[in-house]
Amino acid sequence: MRETKPRAGKSPDSPYLLFSKEKAEKALASIVYIQLSGDALASLASMGLNKDIPIPVQLPGPIARFDSSLVSEESIITGILRVLAWQPENRNAAYYRDLVRKLRPDLLADLSDAAISKAQAKEWLVAEEILLALEGLYPEKPEPLLDLALMHEQHAQLYTEEAKEELAEQEDEYAFQCYKTLLGFEPPFIPVYYHAAFFYIRKREFDKAVSLLNSFVKLSDDEEKVGKAKDILKKLQELGYLDTTFKEAYDFIQIGKAEKGLEKALEFVGKYPSIWNGWFLVGWANRKLERWQEGKDAFAKAISLGSSEADTYNEIAICQSELGDLAGAGSNLKKALALDPENVKIIANLGALSYQQGRKDEAAGFFRTALVIDPDDELAKDWLARIEKEA
Repeated sequence: MRETKPRAGKSPDSPYLLFSKEKAEKALASIVYIQLSGDALASLASMGLNKDIPIPVQLPGPIARFDSSLVSEESIITGILRVLAWQPENRNAAYYRDLVRKLRPDLLADLSDAAISKAQAKEWLVAEEILLALEGLYPEKPEPLLDLALMHEQHAQLYTEEAKEELAEQEDEYAFQCYKTLLGFEPPFIPVYYHAAFFYIRKREFDKAVSLLNSFVKLSDDEEKVGKAKDILKKLQELGYLDTTFKEAYDFIQIGKAEKGLEKALEFVGKYPSIWNGWFLVGWANRKLERWQEGKDAFAKAISLGSSEADTYNEIAICQSELGDLAGAGSNLKKALALDPENVKIIANLGALSYQQGRKDEAAGFFRTALVIDPDDELAKDWLARIEKEA
C-alpha cells in the first residue's frame, strides 16, 4: 500500500533556471526568425513591424521549405509569445512585448482564463507555457507568476497522491521559486503572503507560514481572508504546530530516521496529549518501523481526538492490512476515498486490498479508475498487467 511522503527541495535563483534547456529547446524548435522585406512587409504593415529586427514566426509543423505564405499576424504573435515564454532574456524581448501588447491589449485576461482552464483539465505543459508567456509579456504584473505557483502546487499535490515523490519535489521547487520572486516585489504584492503561507503549511514549515500570515493580516484589507488567516494562526498555536518538537519529529520521520522521530513524537504527545496531530506522528513513525499494532493504535487515537484527514484513514488502513484486518482496512480506505475521491494512492490501495481478498475483477476496476485519473501511474499499470496475466 502507498504512503504519503512530502518532501521539500532547494531551489535555484531564478524561476527560469527551473526549466531545463532541453524543455526550452523543444518548445522553440518550431520557431523560425525572419527578416521581413518587400511584399511580406507591406502586407503586414498594419502591425508596425521594424524591418531591421528579426521576427519569430510559429511554424504549423515540420516543413520541407519555408514559404512567405506561412507568415501571418497570428503566426507572428504566437511565435513571439513562445519566445517570451521560453527565452525571456532575448535581446529583442522588449520590442516583441510592446508589439504584442499593442496588437492584443486583452491578452492578459484571455490567456489567464485559458491557463486556468488547462490546469483544471490537467494539461500541465500547456498551462505552464501560457503562464510563462504571460509572465514574459507582463513582467511588471505579479498575477501570472502567482497563477504559475498555484498551478505547480496543484501538480505537486497530484504527484504526492500518486507517490511520485521526486516529481512532486520538482513541482514544489517551481512553486517555491515563484513565491520567492513574488515576495520580492516592490511595492509588496499582498495576496502572495496568503498563498505562500499555505504552501509553507503544506511543507510543514510553520514558522515561515506564521510570519507570512502575520504580514498578510497587517497589510490586507480583504476582511474575509484576514479572518481566515487569524483563524489559521490560532489553530496552529492550539495544535502545537509552532512547537519545535513537532517539527523535529516530522523532519526525522521524513528523512528516514523513524526511531529518532518516534522519540520526538512521543515527547510532543507528552506535552500535548489531546492534540491529534502528535498521535499521527507516533503512528507514522511506528508504521515506518513496521510496528503495525503500535501504528494502528496511534492512528486510532488521532481519529478519536478529531482527525478527519484522508491520510490518517489511509495510514491506519495500511497497518490494519498488515495485521490481517482486511475488513477494517477496507472500511477506513473507503472513508479516506470519500474525503479525497480522486486520490490515486487511495484508489490503488483499495485495488490492492481487493486483490488480497481474492476479488480480482473488483481490484482491476480500481486500477482502471486510477489510470483514468492518471494514465501514467506505473503501479496501477503493473497491478493491472498482473491481474490480466492471471486471468
